[in-house]
Amino acid sequence: MTIHEFKSIIEFAVNNEVEAYEFYRDAALKVQDQHLKETFEELAEEELKHKKFLEDFLDSGADEIKVSEVSDYKLAETIDKPKLTVEMKFADAIGLAIKNEEEAMNMYKNLSNICLDENQKKLFLGLMKMEQMHKTRLEDIYVNVAYSEVW
Repeated sequence: MTIHEFKSIIEFAVNNEVEAYEFYRDAALKVQDQHLKETFEELAEEELKHKKFLEDFLDSGADEIKVSEVSDYKLAETIDKPKLTVEMKFADAIGLAIKNEEEAMNMYKNLSNICLDENQKKLFLGLMKMEQMHKTRLEDIYVNVAYSEVW
């Protein structure tokens, strides 16, 4: 993989984090529930941290994203992607965020599957694991909110 290809992949990932930030920021402006507004604002801030991580990674000269393995609860596969509405419920908002992270995770997984270059494949798998970490964190929140009556 050339340095240009490497930079292009990381810049692509940075742009995805910016889009996710803008989505959560805009969602925070649209919802009425204060707790939900704060949650979307926190998610937006998380995306900015991910963006900074990727920019720092690019500047560091490293060529592999090292992310620890996380569990995949496969919760995202069991819920529908709700539409963003002004009056959405908290669990639906977290469900929407989970589905967004799942889509990003699957995109990187699919890109890794079509790569012939092993270094590119590893890079996309690292990005996939990063998105999987986000998804797992949101799934933990979702389980505690959506299934609180079980506790």
